[in-house]
Amino acid sequence: MVVVIIGVVIAGLILSVGSTGRDSELERERGRLSGLFGYVRERAELQTQEYGIRITPGSYRFVVYDNRTRQWGEDTLDNALSLHRLPKGLLFLLSVEGREVILKEPEAGTKLQSELPDLTPQIMLFSSGDTSDFQLTLARTPSGHRVTFGVDAEGSVTASELKLVAP
Repeated sequence: MVVVIIGVVIAGLILSVGSTGRDSELERERGRLSGLFGYVRERAELQTQEYGIRITPGSYRFVVYDNRTRQWGEDTLDNALSLHRLPKGLLFLLSVEGREVILKEPEAGTKLQSELPDLTPQIMLFSSGDTSDFQLTLARTPSGHRVTFGVDAEGSVTASELKLVAP
């Protein structure tokens, strides 16, 4: 009986440390982002508003187009769509319509306080149900674990399974 208990405790420790090759933070971010893509796509159709996602190497936020001001801004009615920073060690790689997009962190302190940050999205989620053709990779450095998001034939955003790619 003691041997069985020790075996269960050791197995639990091994799984919690992650030596099985799983990356729970990456899987959690994959689930969060997949859910948000579906939610925002439905929201865009129901509200007949254009939405998008603004991506930097280590964060993302969903934005909405304001027809009155003709500018992109945050959706102030839903905090789930506001700026979300990735856990340390995760970063994004993006290509839109087959072209690589160079992602930059916002420059701190270079603009006047009165100027708003550029929230123009790289990926569009249209009110018609269409989505920009894109490939968004969420990667763990330097381990090589990654997940890739893209658009299927129906215009839905899909996510690949967790993969290990040689660094």
